[in-house]
Amino acid sequence: MKNVIAFAGSNSKSSINKQLAVYAGSLLEDVTVNILDLNDFELPLYGVDLEADKGVPEEAHAFIGLIKNSDGIILSLAEHNGAYSTAFKNLFDWMSRIESKTFFGKPMLLMATSPGGRGGQSVLEIARGRFPFHNAQIIDVFSLPFFNDNFSDNRITEAGFNSDLIKKVEAFKNVL
Repeated sequence: MKNVIAFAGSNSKSSINKQLAVYAGSLLEDVTVNILDLNDFELPLYGVDLEADKGVPEEAHAFIGLIKNSDGIILSLAEHNGAYSTAFKNLFDWMSRIESKTFFGKPMLLMATSPGGRGGQSVLEIARGRFPFHNAQIIDVFSLPFFNDNFSDNRITEAGFNSDLIKKVEAFKNVL
């Protein structure tokens, strides 16, 4: 059976992006989905001096190991001031010190949501431009605007967005 990791690029305990990642993972049939939480991988703020003094933290090795041992990645990025959240960027920086090709060519369904009408489009644009340099195989991208209006009871409630995500999850599954 294929193994997929799903997580949000957020450390919020009530992350709307985690809710979206969990929902997308639930749409996969005959696939084991491991839901990850950035809060389980506590890392100091990356710095070259800290790395020189103490090396790369074990939590960064553990997270990159989960990516390496998966068959695919579902990632929903939180957008903070138009870019990655600090928690995700910090993890990404630490992992890139272990392996610059951080995503190991794994198929990725890249997503974002936000309470606003752009649905995380700015962070998705950044990730679409950056992640391929780190060996991400982005299969598709999904944006859910107005999260609070379109998501309830652990699912997307607006039929058009839900149908779109189902198609994208199916395309992602087909390349696992």
